[in-house]
Amino acid sequence: MSKIGFIGLGIMGGPMAANLVAAGHEVAGYNRSRAKVDQLVADGGTAASSVAEAVAGAEVVFTMLPDSPDVEAVVLGEDGVLAHAQRGALLVDCSTIRPDTARRVAEAAAQREVRALDAPVSGGEPKAIDGTLSIMVGGAADAFAAAEDVLGAVGATIVHVGPAGAGQTVKAANQLIVAGNIGLLAEALVFLEAHGVDTEAGLDVLGGGLAGSSVLNAKGAKMRDREFGPGFRLELHHKDMGIVQAAAREAGLTAPLGTLVAQLVAASVAQGDGALDHSALLKQITQLNGRS
Repeated sequence: MSKIGFIGLGIMGGPMAANLVAAGHEVAGYNRSRAKVDQLVADGGTAASSVAEAVAGAEVVFTMLPDSPDVEAVVLGEDGVLAHAQRGALLVDCSTIRPDTARRVAEAAAQREVRALDAPVSGGEPKAIDGTLSIMVGGAADAFAAAEDVLGAVGATIVHVGPAGAGQTVKAANQLIVAGNIGLLAEALVFLEAHGVDTEAGLDVLGGGLAGSSVLNAKGAKMRDREFGPGFRLELHHKDMGIVQAAAREAGLTAPLGTLVAQLVAASVAQGDGALDHSALLKQITQLNGRS
């Protein structure tokens, strides 16, 4: 079993760290909010009071942070992960960040003889809790092989998709698809409601046909009931759509549907809904249609 440092114990990171503990690994966790660290201790992990303490002696270091600047600060900073990681350690960044940032982290890690993987995840809080996340991994093949055991404690679909940055590129595509699906599901709900159709029955039959999707299964009932407690916040999806747009521009591409849904997500955040679940995009679609 591995000695693991885990930095970032939020909605996703907390359950992932707990699953690593359950798999028999020794996990030291650090988070800016002490309550999250206490929860990991209750789950059988140990508390770290700093990044340095979490990383000390760790064979594997996981990071699960909100955005590219957070990863740069925590990993590349003067007192960050790379300043304290032992030679030969694995750095597994599960954050969703820009592909170019992931490549920069990998280059800096290599200079410190640390093997870095960008390994963003998909599946939301429920799959983080039950350890069945989808994990798209970028980095060297030997580093991926070395990380497969620990990744297997938190994910069910674990795929090496290419060199450094490739994991983040695939995650950007994932977020593009998810945002589009949520937007269309929201439109479908408003459409059904406007025609007086029983939306529970409607979504049930739609879910059994070609319109069925993981998004419909995970979000449909909560959207019907206007339950928008965050599993994945709109403000984070807004950040992710910015990553999609920047990466598309870098490749000389246009993503017309993605651009439209990105604008709708941005409007939702601007109107104060950023802390809600991304399924709260329904509120924006409802408002555009003049319905309550």
